[in-house]
Amino acid sequence: MTDRWVPTTSHWGAYQAAADSDGGVRVAPHPDDPVPSPLLGNVAGSARHATRVARPAIRRGWLESGPGPSAGRGAEEFVEVDWDTALDLVAAQLDRVRNESGNESIFGGSYGWSSAGRFHHAQSQLHRFLNTIGGYTASKHNYSFGTSQVLLPHVVGSISSVLGYADSWETIRENTDLIVAFGGLSTKNLSVTPGGVTLHTGAASAADPGVQVAAVSPLGADVPARGRWYSIAPGTDVAVQLALAHTLLAEDLHDTAFLERYCTGFDVVAAYLRGESDGVAKTPEWAAEICEIPADDIRELAREMAAGRTLVNVTWSLQRTEHGEQPVWAGILLAAMLGQIGLPGGGFGHGYGSMAEMGDSGPLLKLPTLSQGANPVREFIPVARIADLLLSPGQTYRYNGQTRTYPDIRFVYWAGGNPFHHHQDLTRLRRAFARPETVVVHETHWTATARHADVVLPATTTLEREDLGAGRRDTHLTAMHRVLDPHAEARDDYLIFAALADRLGARQAFTEGRSPRGWLEHLYETWRESLRERGHQVPDFDRFWELGRLELPAVDEQPPLRRFRQDPEANPLHTPSGRIELFSATVDGFGHPDCPGHPVWLRPRRTTGGPLHLIANQPPTRLHSQGDVGATSLESKVDGREPITLHPADAAARGIAEGTVVRIFNDRGACLAGARLSERVRPGVVVLPTGAWFDPQPDPKRDGATMCAHGNPNALTDDLPSSELSQGCAGQHARVDVERYDGPLPPVTTRTPPPLRPA
Repeated sequence: MTDRWVPTTSHWGAYQAAADSDGGVRVAPHPDDPVPSPLLGNVAGSARHATRVARPAIRRGWLESGPGPSAGRGAEEFVEVDWDTALDLVAAQLDRVRNESGNESIFGGSYGWSSAGRFHHAQSQLHRFLNTIGGYTASKHNYSFGTSQVLLPHVVGSISSVLGYADSWETIRENTDLIVAFGGLSTKNLSVTPGGVTLHTGAASAADPGVQVAAVSPLGADVPARGRWYSIAPGTDVAVQLALAHTLLAEDLHDTAFLERYCTGFDVVAAYLRGESDGVAKTPEWAAEICEIPADDIRELAREMAAGRTLVNVTWSLQRTEHGEQPVWAGILLAAMLGQIGLPGGGFGHGYGSMAEMGDSGPLLKLPTLSQGANPVREFIPVARIADLLLSPGQTYRYNGQTRTYPDIRFVYWAGGNPFHHHQDLTRLRRAFARPETVVVHETHWTATARHADVVLPATTTLEREDLGAGRRDTHLTAMHRVLDPHAEARDDYLIFAALADRLGARQAFTEGRSPRGWLEHLYETWRESLRERGHQVPDFDRFWELGRLELPAVDEQPPLRRFRQDPEANPLHTPSGRIELFSATVDGFGHPDCPGHPVWLRPRRTTGGPLHLIANQPPTRLHSQGDVGATSLESKVDGREPITLHPADAAARGIAEGTVVRIFNDRGACLAGARLSERVRPGVVVLPTGAWFDPQPDPKRDGATMCAHGNPNALTDDLPSSELSQGCAGQHARVDVERYDGPLPPVTTRTPPPLRPA
């Protein structure tokens, strides 16, 4: 433990930390950060919160009756045991399951947001460990933009060509006349990126990009201060995009030379726009009835887009919906028709306003990374299909043109993630978590995932260990010094897995004989040597650790789409045609009814559940569910519950005033929240951010049902995939109703540990 200021970093940015006299922590922003993240306000309160997991704990029913399916997960008390007892039990069950059923019966998908450190990345540690003992069933892609991860390779050849090489805000200021931002251009998300960001220059730029912004969103909060707000009905962006494309086509404003040289399939899309293939022309008048903005506004916006350098941006949120492939593909169509893909500040952007790295100007540099090794098991699931996996072993499903089968999972091992935050329809997820024989979780705090486990192993936080920290497009590598002693009996994930590997005969394969500090030196020096081979000189590890931060060397690498535009024959895309596939014969050949071979307008499958359209967006007060017990998050609560924002007219019709505790409900579930009123949300729309720690309690309105007393919107969202193509997350939207809650208010129980007793 150190009481001097030392550098560290987090997913929401670099900062300084020091231990205080009470064993807690003080934090201060990085001295050069122009826009420090407000999420730093959660650090001190979370570090030693009462919900920290103090000792290994085992669910009483599992400890007394042995492994097996159980509805007791999430309901029973835990028994605290010593480390050797817990590790012996976990190792024995891993060994039994892999010998009886094979390693494909072990699920280690663990979503990896736990630590910003390059070494103590819990997901990497878990996967490395499981690979040394024979492998595991994995998850593929992510919740954030998993739909795009499947689509983009079919259309532009790779994910990185769009996400990895996005133009910087400086380039946009210098070259762009207009940003058309589908899903808006929210600044609240721009303090966060995986691995951290040292200087939040992008957050300042997005708040005032220095160019015209046309923000298409039902939420006024997604509109920059000087942006124009096109307040559309939720989920209708594709109709607007197609009508814009129709206008460009009908008024001969499209770039035919670009479409002929760099694209394939435009003739098929053009026939669809004209209505030749389905009898419905995609005119602005057609779109106006769907999206509820005037046809003339759509037509004028199309003309403005064609008059100058235009960046068409689609947020990640739009692809987290039913048919989420369509707004991304339609955005690429628009950018291609304008002929500006590959030009500085023009073309297609995906994720500006979604995460800090989009628009940052740091070098595209390979960073020190812990090898996970090779997984001998070939089974995987798309990440958002975890409940289907656990509930439906042996069931087939369609994914990216394949027919796959869910394996029979007997052992779930989770480290560094919280599926009871990320996943939808939490009542269904609770049923799914009841099915495996054993669920083991590494956790720092008593989250809902920990409470639904059989064995909970207490893990350290980033402040309680050493690491190397840097994010994608970051400008610096940070030496993450240890600030605090481990809480109670918490251990690093690495040390936990090393002890398990020792019990299973794989210690050397997992550790390679290195301590945590030994690994940091090894990863750094290996990375340093790779830089030296490319002509970059950086100091040795000891000097780097003393300095605390290292400015990353500049790397001049031309974006793939820029090279493609200069010479498409010499630099083809990794698509079947080598060009941008506005119509994909491959996707069309898959025969997925909910994702044909070109961008189309498809109505949502689920239209029931209530008269209001719920948007479950990212919170401004924490990263996902991290820091929900911190000061910044707690200050935003209303009567201890997550705030829900309604338009004053919708609130008045229901007798709801500012600060009223309300019940949000539909046919999937219910939750309580505290009302906030704003005219910056479209009438008929309510906004309930994700990340309130799930707190299921009896619902007095429905016999035998539960509601979340804290305000987690995934008690309401539907566990449907975006489409058969991607099987991506579609949890951004739901249909609900809202009413005053006039009964006795149940307490929020997430800020105290579950019942615990000593062995």
